[in-house]
Amino acid sequence: MVDQQRPRRSCLAVPGSSQKMIDKARTLPADQVFLDLEDACAPLAKPGARKTIVASLNEGDWGSRTRVVRVNDWTTEWTYRDVTEVVEGAGANLDCVMLPKVQTAEQVHALDLLLTQIEKTMGYEVGRIGIEAQIENALGLINVNAIATASPRVETIIFGPADFMASINMKSLVVGEQPPGYDVGDAYHYILMQILMAARAHDKQAIDGPYLQIRDVEGFTRVAGRSAALGFDGKWVLHPGQIDAANEVFSPKQDDYDHAENILDAYDYFTSEAGGRRGAVMLGDEMIDEASRKMALVISSKGRAAGMSRTNVWSPPED
Repeated sequence: MVDQQRPRRSCLAVPGSSQKMIDKARTLPADQVFLDLEDACAPLAKPGARKTIVASLNEGDWGSRTRVVRVNDWTTEWTYRDVTEVVEGAGANLDCVMLPKVQTAEQVHALDLLLTQIEKTMGYEVGRIGIEAQIENALGLINVNAIATASPRVETIIFGPADFMASINMKSLVVGEQPPGYDVGDAYHYILMQILMAARAHDKQAIDGPYLQIRDVEGFTRVAGRSAALGFDGKWVLHPGQIDAANEVFSPKQDDYDHAENILDAYDYFTSEAGGRRGAVMLGDEMIDEASRKMALVISSKGRAAGMSRTNVWSPPED
């Protein structure tokens, strides 16, 4: 079955028509790489890009990176061939299909059905390939809860800021930055929170979209920090220079990770027979209880997914 908790701190976009960029992506420390057949691929290049993607998935060493292909959306003439050619040709080496401009649950149902037919035909494990649903307009946001539950394959809900900004007539040409004249808060807060609530309510990951000023790493870090603070799992990166920043922003600080692991160890001990079966205890100057355990589990899970190691370990008190 699908793995809905893969690390996705950095999700690198790569044009499916560029063999050079695909080869480069295999050497970069991104958690996820998605080969794009949509916006990054010109219409005349799409048929050839499908073949390039199939060969690259089958022949390249992708290590532990999550391998994704973004197909074109269902309103185009390309979607069916995108899915059938790529999944029939490289389904055994593909983790997820990303569907852009999702507006209704029915569009996810359609992709699920097509994937199931291909898996059965090709002898693949049915249901293993996940779906990433990209929300890029007002209708998609209104329907985001239904989209999140449209298929067990759904692993992530992704914010697509550029198309979304256009769909609501937002007065800005700088994707990811605040629109001119809006000085009362974060113009994206409502959108991000809607996506995050739908994801968390249904045990999916929430992924922030790209920051198009690719050489402004400071700006990328600032914008990424907003969605990371809310609880998002990762963000798209469009340039290798953004990867390290994304990995850092969406990983816990070392002290926070150590503290979270220590809370979990201490709480497990003190609630046990040996620890006195206590439900609320002091850890240093801090009281910890079941709520503390849940909060610590969030931080520890992110740290473990990032491959972090502890630098200090709590020990039970000596008798």
